[in-house]
Amino acid sequence: METKRKKVVVGMSGGVDSSVAAYLLKEQGYEVIGVTMRLWQEKGREAEAEERECCSLSAAEDARRVAEKIGIPFYVMNFAEDFKRSVVDYFVEEYICGRTPNPCIACNRYVKWEALFRRSMEIGADYIATGHYAKVVKRENGRYAVAASKTEKKDQTYALYQLTQEQLSHTLMPVGEYEKEEIRAIAEKIGLQTADKPDSQEICFIPDHDYAGFVLRMARERMPKAGNFVTKAGEILGEHKGIAHYTIGQRKGLNLALGKPVFVTEIRPETNEVVIGEGEEVFAKEFIADRIHFMGVPEIKDGMRFRTKIRYAHKGAMASLYQASQEKIRFVFDEPQRAITPGQAAVFYDEDCVAGGGVIL
Repeated sequence: METKRKKVVVGMSGGVDSSVAAYLLKEQGYEVIGVTMRLWQEKGREAEAEERECCSLSAAEDARRVAEKIGIPFYVMNFAEDFKRSVVDYFVEEYICGRTPNPCIACNRYVKWEALFRRSMEIGADYIATGHYAKVVKRENGRYAVAASKTEKKDQTYALYQLTQEQLSHTLMPVGEYEKEEIRAIAEKIGLQTADKPDSQEICFIPDHDYAGFVLRMARERMPKAGNFVTKAGEILGEHKGIAHYTIGQRKGLNLALGKPVFVTEIRPETNEVVIGEGEEVFAKEFIADRIHFMGVPEIKDGMRFRTKIRYAHKGAMASLYQASQEKIRFVFDEPQRAITPGQAAVFYDEDCVAGGGVIL
């Protein structure tokens, strides 16, 4: 009697990584279904949207051609409402409140895994899969975690720290076993038109990188107005354009002629002030994070040490963790770190596995 093949829904963005993920899983014997998620198209900007990496009609067509080439069924699923609620609205609200959000983390948790996972299970799938550079492992303590991929420079574990144990137990990430160059070589070998497609470098719904302009369009009446640049002591240095234009550690675009390099060291939404300081003031040794999510470990004990990343491109540094309250953790680095930014994720690692993470206050 033939064993029933496991069914996997692959989220296909139209890029080379998810294309090869679908191919690899089919080669491994899975029943593969390709799905492109329709996420976002800002009204009045449809032409510009055509060129976006993963939110465009052209991306869906690229994915469709790949599915046809490797011989799997393909569908487009509309998750626009989920994306607007969980990603765009969150992004806008964070900037209005003077924080710097990470929309890719929210998209992974609430759209690519929450919404797609739910829809996939409803149609009888056993797994969902993506082209992320990460691995899913089951640890000795019985918990699932995402672990570093084979290629360190493309590792995407930081953006996946919020995935739940149930989601991870039904997730496949075949690309994590390969270097980027190997993935492109596989695509070239089997004749995929996505083999040489460039990687997306921007937030998919803001291709022009004008975050403040996007926030203004989305929440015009609530957009923070111009206010004062001030020193830590409260001395007024000039006028800023609105707090949504700034982030911690920023130097460019301040238009302050002070005769020395200065940086944003703090944003005060309650007074609509942007605090300016010198380089050493951008460094700090500790911070508090809330909205804690445990992944590879079920809890922490005071003084436990983990390599901690405070943004996607941060290499990570050793920190001791302490329970600040039932819902908050205090992180204390061995050495001061630059630009610890409210709204960004702090993700802590046990060796190469994500142990957990939270949102910097």
